[in-house]
Amino acid sequence: MRPDLLLARARRDVPPVVLRNTLLLGTAQALAGMGIQMVPTLSSLMVVRLLGSAGLAGLGVSILAAGRLMVAYPLGRVMDLYGRRVGLALGLAQGVGGAVLIALAMAWGSFPLFVLGMFLFGLGVGTTQQLRVAAADMYPPDRRAQGLGAVLTATTIGALGGPALVGLAEGLADRTAGDPLVIAWALVPVVVVPALLLVLWLRPDPRDIAADLGRYYPDLPPLQREEEADGGGLAAVLRSGECWTAFLCSAAAWGVMNMVMAMSPLVLEHHGHSLPAISVAVSLHAVGMFGLSLPLGRLADVLGRRPVLLAGMLMLLVGAVTVAVTGHYLSITAGLFLVGLGWSAATVAATALLADATVPTARAQAVGINDALGAVAAIAMSLLGGPISEAWGHAALGSASLLAVGLACLPLLALRGRPAPARLPSGETPG
Repeated sequence: MRPDLLLARARRDVPPVVLRNTLLLGTAQALAGMGIQMVPTLSSLMVVRLLGSAGLAGLGVSILAAGRLMVAYPLGRVMDLYGRRVGLALGLAQGVGGAVLIALAMAWGSFPLFVLGMFLFGLGVGTTQQLRVAAADMYPPDRRAQGLGAVLTATTIGALGGPALVGLAEGLADRTAGDPLVIAWALVPVVVVPALLLVLWLRPDPRDIAADLGRYYPDLPPLQREEEADGGGLAAVLRSGECWTAFLCSAAAWGVMNMVMAMSPLVLEHHGHSLPAISVAVSLHAVGMFGLSLPLGRLADVLGRRPVLLAGMLMLLVGAVTVAVTGHYLSITAGLFLVGLGWSAATVAATALLADATVPTARAQAVGINDALGAVAAIAMSLLGGPISEAWGHAALGSASLLAVGLACLPLLALRGRPAPARLPSGETPG
């Protein structure tokens, strides 16, 4: 990279208002993440209790993904039209209502109410996916992946708080002779409501910052300002090869991760491990998902979106195969961590690729399409996980993961070059 560009980047400090909004988004992500951890940790156990069969163990994750599917594009449309703050607040409010219904469903033993509650909670989970759009809005292209990585990293706190929430629920259940599954879900609104309030404090709206980046970054190179201002709505998104590359890789990453996560708690329980032990394994997976998002974002800004995306897909595959072929706690936990790390790299790079290829007024819709396709893959693969395991054994999940990742990587390998986070006036690529 040229010395003058390095100096320009060094001078471009992040404005205080952007730092404030990033802190609010990160804290909201951490709090909401504590509630979201209840799904991979407890949903398969709840389904088995309600239905008495492990054949549909992945149903809870699938219902959650269906909620994400239904809300992904409409939420993106709302956020593009009315701002990020409005859409995020509406979605988190739905998540609170879903958590209450799930608690009631487990207390009453009602499977239909469980389905409704999990679907509504899925709408809220879909909203948290859009937090990364708000983060990407506020940063120029050469810092964009780091900005969204910083917000995703905050979810690590939520991952570590998940076991604490489960432990608190078990402690309260012991004291009150209550049901720990009911109490765990009753505690979810305690952490999600503050996240909703933090979102409402975002000022100015990240979409408005994205519409006038030059105002907040006076040293932003003219070419980057032109890229942010160029036209191109939803039709341009659907014509973009870069967008479709991101869509397919994200779908495979979501599908493989959800299939693995839907089945792992049952395997761990089968080997005699307690709910807190299962929660720890799932939380370490979440640490892999979010704990290294910031350095992965930095790599995506420096090396480019394509190599980080490819590395993420490969890590995801190795982790999924590791989980599939072993029954030992430490090996499964390590594999789950690697699945999370691969998902993180793929998500950061794919989201940055989408943000680079879209304008602010179409960005949330593009990410909505991305999340909708990811939800379809998550539904399909998590539902298939149970029948595949019952028919051919848990190891067969490794073959299914290989097929999904291999197909998704074909267009990624064919993608020429990489979009430069910061282009030089001469047309050279930094790095």
